[in-house]
Amino acid sequence: MQKVGVVGCGLMGSGIAEVAARAGLDVVVRDISEEAVASGRKRVEASLSRAVERGKLEPDARDAALESMTFSTDLDILADRDLVIEAASENEEIKKKLFAELDRIVSNGDAILASNTSSMPIVRFAQATSRPEQVIGMHFFNPAPVQPLVEIISSVLTAPEVTDRGEAFARDTLGKTTIRAKDRPGFIVNALLVPYLLSAIRMYESGMASLEDIDTGMINGCAHPMGPMRLNDLVGLDTTLAIARSMHGETNDPAYAPPVLLSRMVDAGYLGKKAGRGFYDDYR
Repeated sequence: MQKVGVVGCGLMGSGIAEVAARAGLDVVVRDISEEAVASGRKRVEASLSRAVERGKLEPDARDAALESMTFSTDLDILADRDLVIEAASENEEIKKKLFAELDRIVSNGDAILASNTSSMPIVRFAQATSRPEQVIGMHFFNPAPVQPLVEIISSVLTAPEVTDRGEAFARDTLGKTTIRAKDRPGFIVNALLVPYLLSAIRMYESGMASLEDIDTGMINGCAHPMGPMRLNDLVGLDTTLAIARSMHGETNDPAYAPPVLLSRMVDAGYLGKKAGRGFYDDYR
């Protein structure tokens, strides 16, 4: 798979596109507006330049990666892709509509259609297409150029060879560490992580401990590289909320129920690091 498409160039989409471009692939990135496209391109350029400054990437490799990328607002530009990774917002209806459109547009009969969703059922996206056996989940982690892991998720409709191809691509072409997950709420990582993040918010909300003490406790008591409150800010509070709602809606497990404080902070626009303020306000 040499021709890769990415739908969405926000934090995750731009990161995934950068990873593919650095692997020497032909990458097309699509978003819904010129403003979003420009923002995504700027994000990729800044990330590649930081990699050069830190000695992790040669200037020639940065230039080659940028030259291999095409940004567009036209979904039809993805017609010739071998793999398309959807990285739109965590909204099931938006994603299902995109998969239906990609099914119509992508002409390669062997192409894999993948979702970067962190919690939503892959089978629902597969059923929006006429090729459900070629739909998988490829869950990258933020920031995609740095985090080594990709979860490969197969639905009950996914052909085994498609899962194998997707995993081989992420592992051998992109150089990622891969794990396989069933199409269950939260897959592997978020099924374990999200209750932990929500429990930390409840602890803070109840007044049991301060932000700093919660984070310091998990860093120095459990050897975590980052505390849960800072991690919530890094993930994005809107993302944490969307994942929690999706998982709670499907399982009705109270461990996944979003705390009221999380909902109110999202309502206020305090989305975490990407918005300049979340539980912490030192991002500006």
